[in-house]
Amino acid sequence: MIDEALRKTAAYVLDVFRARGLKLATAESCTGGLVAASLTDIAGSSDVVDRGFVTYSNEAKQAMLGVPAATLQRHGAVSAETAAAMAAGALKNSLADVSVAITGIAGPGGGTKQKPVGLVHFSAASRDGRRIAKSRRYGKIGRRRVRERSVAEALDLLASLAQGTSE
Repeated sequence: MIDEALRKTAAYVLDVFRARGLKLATAESCTGGLVAASLTDIAGSSDVVDRGFVTYSNEAKQAMLGVPAATLQRHGAVSAETAAAMAAGALKNSLADVSVAITGIAGPGGGTKQKPVGLVHFSAASRDGRRIAKSRRYGKIGRRRVRERSVAEALDLLASLAQGTSE
């Protein structure tokens, strides 16, 4: 299910969090839980992974993560602002020290000129107030590849924030 490169990255993230005594939470939309799956595919991950939120709909983003309706209306589900609100909501609604959020358009449909297929927004947040935000435009590389690359990016953001770096 999880390819070897992602498995290695996930194992590294778990090691970094474990060494620092940190817990994490994920808030996922276009990846549908794949970040959490990549981490929990590794035995013993329960000492690091607190929980994962799969918030595919706007209603789920609001109900589970507290993303304001105004943010969704003003910026849309696929936006840096929504990703930041998702990451903040994951922290607020978990016991995690660090969270990562992903929202995007994996395709093959759903894209617009302003928000094309392959656009993904990421946000990582820590309880001490540090934040990392990124956007990627993967293009029309296929749904599976957009999601895989998004998982890799999210794992990298988790490791960066846990290590105290902001890339």
